[in-house]
Amino acid sequence: MQLSVKDASSILNIPEKTIYRWIKEEAIPFHKVNDEARFNRVELLEWATSRRLEVSPEIFRESEEASRSLPSLTEALAAGGIAYGLKGRDQASVLRSVVDELRLPAEVDRDFLYQVLLARESLGSTGIGNGIAIPHVRNPVVLHVENPTVTLCFLEEAIDFQALDGKPVSILFTLICPSVPAHLHLLSRLGFVLRNEELKAALAARAPSQELMAILAKAEAALPRAQDQSGPRT
Repeated sequence: MQLSVKDASSILNIPEKTIYRWIKEEAIPFHKVNDEARFNRVELLEWATSRRLEVSPEIFRESEEASRSLPSLTEALAAGGIAYGLKGRDQASVLRSVVDELRLPAEVDRDFLYQVLLARESLGSTGIGNGIAIPHVRNPVVLHVENPTVTLCFLEEAIDFQALDGKPVSILFTLICPSVPAHLHLLSRLGFVLRNEELKAALAARAPSQELMAILAKAEAALPRAQDQSGPRT
């Protein structure tokens, strides 16, 4: 879906004049359609997440309306699992270790997935700051998986991931999704819970998996609900 400047302003809770300034500075991902700036929802949410922008609660309502049967972030992480002490000396070797760790159907080509993850990083680091990265596939449909999963990996050693804040990365949340709506659904929730102080502390301490799951569930429960929203900001 191509979003207008007004749509982007509503989702990001940012004045339209700021959006136009970012367009002029080429600081935000956009496309020109009939001389008008348009935004791809996935690209916009990825960009907002990487910059720790607090998106409008409306994004959660829209996602729920589009895909009511999708699992929660907590359920997706339970399906994807948590790994500790993952090895790797650089971005490429770490992603190789991540792919080997993922719980994937036997028919998924792991070598292909690895190459796609590398290609995604070449477009811009998925490192969002504070030692965290969110590796994922830009077009989830190519993977041919049925159920969305999130896998949390703690690295044995922090590595340079070319993150925006310049800090090395030691925590990776890898999203594997069957569709763009599923990707948006999980990415938006992950961006929300990663602002939770208790969860951030638990991640920094590399808390045991059961403790992490409980804290994540609590953080996700605080996510804004559709019935609490009166609609998008005008």
